[in-house]
Amino acid sequence: MTDSPPERDRRWPRSVYGTGSEPDPRFSFANERTFLAWIRTGLGFLAAGVAIAAVADLKPTIGAEAQLAAIVLVVCGLTCGIGGLTRWARNERAMRLNRPLASSALLAVLTGGLILVAVIAAVVVGLR
Repeated sequence: MTDSPPERDRRWPRSVYGTGSEPDPRFSFANERTFLAWIRTGLGFLAAGVAIAAVADLKPTIGAEAQLAAIVLVVCGLTCGIGGLTRWARNERAMRLNRPLASSALLAVLTGGLILVAVIAAVVVGLR
């Protein structure tokens, strides 16, 4: 019986899967679950931004403030999606190369966006 040649690894992205050695699958699955949590959070931000924009259309007296809050929330949602993918790839590559996981400024950026929306909401409620 002859050994067949090893199948070429076709996983994407090559910048992640083409480096290092396979980590324990539990760590890769945990990294994937964290990525999915970032995606869910991003969808929540996007939904909140769309909802605020829809409410602003119903009550034009809060239009500018609501539009600003909606834009900030949509940008936070986009940031979660892009940042989550970037963070997943960076962490997976670090695990494959047996290096420490990098920190991320993403948490501070999103917290700042949420604080900005909270301040806008406080101003809008205070104007009533």
